[in-house]
Amino acid sequence: MPNMRTRHILSVSGGKDSAALAIYMRNKVPDLEYVFCDTEKELPETYDYLGRLEAVLGKRIMVLKHDGRGFDHWLSVYRGYLPSARMRWCTKHLKLRPFEFYVGDSAVVNYVGIRADEDREGYVSTKPNIKPVFPFKEDGICYSDVRRILQESGIGEPSYRSWRSRSGCYFCFFQQKIEWVGLLERHPKLYELATKYEKVDETSGKRFTWSDRESLEELARPERIAAIKAEHEKRVGTDKANGGRLVDIFEDDTYPQPCLICTL
Repeated sequence: MPNMRTRHILSVSGGKDSAALAIYMRNKVPDLEYVFCDTEKELPETYDYLGRLEAVLGKRIMVLKHDGRGFDHWLSVYRGYLPSARMRWCTKHLKLRPFEFYVGDSAVVNYVGIRADEDREGYVSTKPNIKPVFPFKEDGICYSDVRRILQESGIGEPSYRSWRSRSGCYFCFFQQKIEWVGLLERHPKLYELATKYEKVDETSGKRFTWSDRESLEELARPERIAAIKAEHEKRVGTDKANGGRLVDIFEDDTYPQPCLICTL
């Protein structure tokens, strides 16, 4: 028998918007559940931020995994075929299915952290028992309000925001080139691990790389890093109004759009 009680669930990603929504809603909805779908490949800064968010909320964030398995298991299932913008199996198995399995057949209101100043939609489940709601859109909460909520709570924004526009796996294929450079400079061991996932099919000669048109080994060459930094400054510059942080990838429509459930 399905659980007839309506559950209220808010998914956090380790990003600023979902964190602000969690704080914004904490005294508005009784028995609000907080969940985080863990790929086991998040940045250390993300795990740290989630711990700090739990302290602010005074409530545990439930960690979800599909069958308790992380990225490496599903990579083996897909025979080493790396996820990409065209084949987003990582989102399916590591973000969507764990959430839907946790929900089950319960009637659920799912709180999504899309702001009023954003013209986009988040993950909307096809399951009829899950109803998405967008409190920030309904209440006119914009980016400046999100920053205020985070500052007033004492948690602030995630520390990775100084070099990375969004949360998500450290090897996310949606990263800008300059963000790969940021990973190399701040987390060289993680960059090395990401490099080891790349390979060449010995039969076809086809290369499987995270970044289009070049491997991480090629991207890490000093002359290439210098070129990426120069191009970044020339094309997007530094967002002075945003405290000198990296321009958000969503502000540049020349990039394919990341999976929102991973990055809110």
